[in-house]
Amino acid sequence: MTPTFGPAGNRRDGPERSTTVRRDELEDAVREAFARQVAAPPPLPADPAGAALLRARRIRRRRALTGLGLAVVVTSALTAGMAHLGEHSGRGGKPAVVLGDPRGPATPAAWPVAPAPAPAPADGRAELIVGEALVTADGERHDLGIGPAERAQRLPDGGGWLVVGAPTPAGRTLWVAPAGESPLVLLAGAEEVALSGDGRRVAWRDGDGLYVAGLVGRQLVAATGTPAAAGAAPVRFVGDRVLVRARDGGHLLWQPSPAALPAGDRRVVAVYGARPDGRLVARVSTADRRVCLALLTPQTLTPARTGCGPALADDGLGAVSADGRWLLANGRTGGAVLVDLTDLGPGTTDRAAGPTVSGAVAWTGSAVATYLDRGAALNRVRPDRALAGEGATSTLLSGVTPDDHPVVVTGGS
Repeated sequence: MTPTFGPAGNRRDGPERSTTVRRDELEDAVREAFARQVAAPPPLPADPAGAALLRARRIRRRRALTGLGLAVVVTSALTAGMAHLGEHSGRGGKPAVVLGDPRGPATPAAWPVAPAPAPAPADGRAELIVGEALVTADGERHDLGIGPAERAQRLPDGGGWLVVGAPTPAGRTLWVAPAGESPLVLLAGAEEVALSGDGRRVAWRDGDGLYVAGLVGRQLVAATGTPAAAGAAPVRFVGDRVLVRARDGGHLLWQPSPAALPAGDRRVVAVYGARPDGRLVARVSTADRRVCLALLTPQTLTPARTGCGPALADDGLGAVSADGRWLLANGRTGGAVLVDLTDLGPGTTDRAAGPTVSGAVAWTGSAVATYLDRGAALNRVRPDRALAGEGATSTLLSGVTPDDHPVVVTGGS
């Protein structure tokens, strides 16, 4: 059988509409297709920006809760005018001020002592820094782990100790050691450091800059300074000013400010301390080229009274008693001498007191002066006994040698 084929579905013999497309219509269609693709891009399989924002919000919330205290401290410091000292440093911009301890947070376990602060010794007993350890007045030894010290001073109200590290090629480090806690770094890389008698202010030199800051809690705040202090070094605080040893060897009083330092007075050779009335006890060069002991007015550093009888050494080691009556210092011919400053004048002389002083002298009021000699023996001088012809009482420290760099802790009396 031969199949028969009919009409093929809906096929027609020809198209009902023209297939001719003008060129401008084709271009318009292509443009419209591209425009729709740009206006409505396909969704990404992931949203990295959104995920990053979400993580940032979570981190910000956590930091807002855990770092609120730190934020308040930093804001207060900035409001008070905390200087960024690294810009003036003479060692490649390294900042001298350290807020916090680079070794990590302090933990009482690092120093196993009772948290209650011990009272300052009042009977002439000494506190010492021996090597890396603190030896208290009652003989307890506690490892601080901060290296050899150059000076140490007790903070008021049993708040702990300030320790100035021995000089190194990188400079000096200032530590605060709160009672019962690990030491914290206050300054790093300072060339010279001076502490106020109450332990509430610190002066230091870094490069060609001279700076002063207050000690609040465990941080230095409200720093100010002058960058034009090449060769100058802070010596001690005199009221609200700083006694500075100038580059030429003279001394001057600096009111902390960005202004340049005034010229130094080359007559002032060394300063031992201050009396309660503010007058400084110093060695001065006189017009006839002698070096004599003098009381200086704190405003102008001019001699108010002078006594050329005491023959004192050029090292400047010594200290004035808390009541301003006594000066214990090294004599020119060797050994420590005691000078009564009550009526300083032509008739004032010195009296032999003990072995040569090798470092700081710690006075307990006006009753006892304690110091270490060159053999690392601990010496106590009682002025009343020295006037009666008795010398210092020396005590050998068990197991301590000069190589241990022992230092007498001052202050707190």
